[in-house]
Amino acid sequence: MKKIEELEKELKNNKLNSLYLLYGEETFLLENSLKKIKKNFGECIKGINYVLLDENNIDSLISNIETPAFGYEKKLIIARNTGLFKTDGKRKNAVLSKTREDINKYIKENIEIIKQGTILVFVEEEVDSRIALLKTIDKCGEVCKFEFLKPIQITNRIKAICKGYSVDIDENTIMYFIECCGTNMQELVNEIRKLIEYAGKNGKITKKEVDLLCTKKIESIIFDLTDSLGKKDKNSDSIQILNNLLYAKEPIQKILITLYNHFKKLYFVKLAQKENRNIAQSLKLKPNQMFLVNKYTRQSQYFKENELETILQKLRDLDYEYKIGLIDVEIGLQSILCEYS
Repeated sequence: MKKIEELEKELKNNKLNSLYLLYGEETFLLENSLKKIKKNFGECIKGINYVLLDENNIDSLISNIETPAFGYEKKLIIARNTGLFKTDGKRKNAVLSKTREDINKYIKENIEIIKQGTILVFVEEEVDSRIALLKTIDKCGEVCKFEFLKPIQITNRIKAICKGYSVDIDENTIMYFIECCGTNMQELVNEIRKLIEYAGKNGKITKKEVDLLCTKKIESIIFDLTDSLGKKDKNSDSIQILNNLLYAKEPIQKILITLYNHFKKLYFVKLAQKENRNIAQSLKLKPNQMFLVNKYTRQSQYFKENELETILQKLRDLDYEYKIGLIDVEIGLQSILCEYS
């Protein structure tokens, strides 16, 4: 199994393998690697030396491999979301299973032929690691899983991007940037480009610029709202934060659900601490979300366990009463926020 950084380094050095399987959640980096494969391959003439396959025509893969790329040294075949790497489930697709077996056998027996005239790239959303075809590709070529990056990996990439434009940014600012904008690389790259343009060459990005220019994710804004509530200050700006969300066209029902899920996590932190359980596991955080443990732990200290239980019940009651027409959900949320300020 190839690491993302290893694959990227190979492609940067113009090294091309003849067989790839690229899959995973981090589609931005995956698509970037696919673009580099195409760039390294060179001129692509569809139907001659460039073939696109999917689940509807994957059965023609072998014949496409065996058809010469007339006038060209090699052929690039990209097979996207073929279904070959999914578990069949209860309703077994006999045709797809036969195609999978045939392709697996063909690659095993003819890998040298493939290397001579083909660059074959499978791009998948879902992959079952038990599928024999995956193991064959891993043995004969390269398999790379594009998982969501961990904060330290994102930090290194953001640093590199800023350095490329001669813009300074420190690690604390990058972590704040990630907390505000999430861990999706496509969204982060879009946001950091705005900050780089604003800072200019030899400029510096600080938290001030992040607050000024970045589009914060609703989850980050809910953290701000909870901080405001936790101060137990009647002059807190929790209502203003709610109004800002509404002004930004966030659906009120989405705000209610996000707020409920946030307080539920704070409640889970309280229970995990009381029962001496792992907080990250209790919150079901992914590896790229581990930085949230400290944030949830800190915010849980604002509230007693029974307070969190009451808030959750009030939010559930509001959802029910809103749905049967007893209360306007915006007024109900404002009432709850005022009560706990």
